Amino acid sequence: MSVPAALTRGVAAMLDRFCPMHVVIGPTGHVIGGGPTLAKIVAPGPLIGARFLELFELTRPQAVQRMADLRALDGARLRLRLRSWPRYVLKGQLCVLPPGQADGGEGAMVVNLAFGISVVDAVRDFDLSGADFAVTDLATEMLYLLEAKTVAMEESRRLNRRLEGARVAARQEALTDTLTGLRNRRAFDALLARALHEGGAFALLHLDLDFFKQVNDTHGHAAGDLVLRVAARRMLSVVRTQDVIARVGGDEFVILLPGVDTTDAIDTVAGRLVAALEEPVSDGTLRYRVSASIGATLSRDHPGRTPGEIMDAADRALYAAKAAGRGCHRLHAGQGMAPPGGGVVPSRTAHAPDPAEAPRTGSLGDALQDRGTDSARSAPGAQGVAMRSR
Repeated sequence: MSVPAALTRGVAAMLDRFCPMHVVIGPTGHVIGGGPTLAKIVAPGPLIGARFLELFELTRPQAVQRMADLRALDGARLRLRLRSWPRYVLKGQLCVLPPGQADGGEGAMVVNLAFGISVVDAVRDFDLSGADFAVTDLATEMLYLLEAKTVAMEESRRLNRRLEGARVAARQEALTDTLTGLRNRRAFDALLARALHEGGAFALLHLDLDFFKQVNDTHGHAAGDLVLRVAARRMLSVVRTQDVIARVGGDEFVILLPGVDTTDAIDTVAGRLVAALEEPVSDGTLRYRVSASIGATLSRDHPGRTPGEIMDAADRALYAAKAAGRGCHRLHAGQGMAPPGGGVVPSRTAHAPDPAEAPRTGSLGDALQDRGTDSARSAPGAQGVAMRSR
């Protein structure tokens, strides 16, 4: 703050308001007054009583060593640097005061200082605010613009994050089957093409739910949707985290098994899938039963083939599994169909029904009805896919 003894009280108050970064230098070169903002900048060291040239280094003009040299710069533009850290560069202008304007006799000077383009950093480093600058100082306008820019940039960043989140969600939705949460055909086509491009070994399984149509047609889409969702969860519980399952049709699924190149591995996975999918699905009132037929092929048996050709091989193997009685899997190996591990993974319901489950109408779907219930047999053609939960 300014010192009333150094300047008249009115002049000191005026300088504090209009030039909050001024410094008053006595004839001996010591600071005898200064503005409130300048006091913040040189803190924690004292401003009053310090030698001006020990607080500031005059970088332009140079070679100023004595107070007489400094007084000779009356009206000149100065470039100074703080000697203490952080060593900010300041601009200034010096004015020699007329005699009687300050204590200490003739030769007192006032230097008004400013940060210039470094004001933004100074506000941060010295914790300054608009109150630390003169109202007419363009620095305040710069601070307001900076604050507005900061708010606008933050809002822009938030908007960009929301847009990016929406893009990611839309991209994910475009690659996801909304009913089951599995990948869809578009996503799977891209993954299969990438697997072929990378050249690693993989197995491809094409799976179809047997007797699903009876469930859907007899009990409605709600029952069919439940079966599909449960089937998706069960398949995910059987495969590894790096494996990919996609729903590519109403009751059709394809499974990509990276790194799998043996028929034994296919036998194991296919057997687990069939066993998991043959377990009844309950909605609390009825239990629905389906099975699964699986066609499989290995990438090693199709060198140089396209994704469509490999899918076609798995598709032919799927139809061979259905022709073999359903509830089983077949492997398309090279030029022909080979029965992996003995060929067929038998289904308990599709191939060896309990006598109590023998169909009354002779349909294969009826052979899947649960034993011990007459109520499930009341509707011909539908008895084999649902029964009341006990």
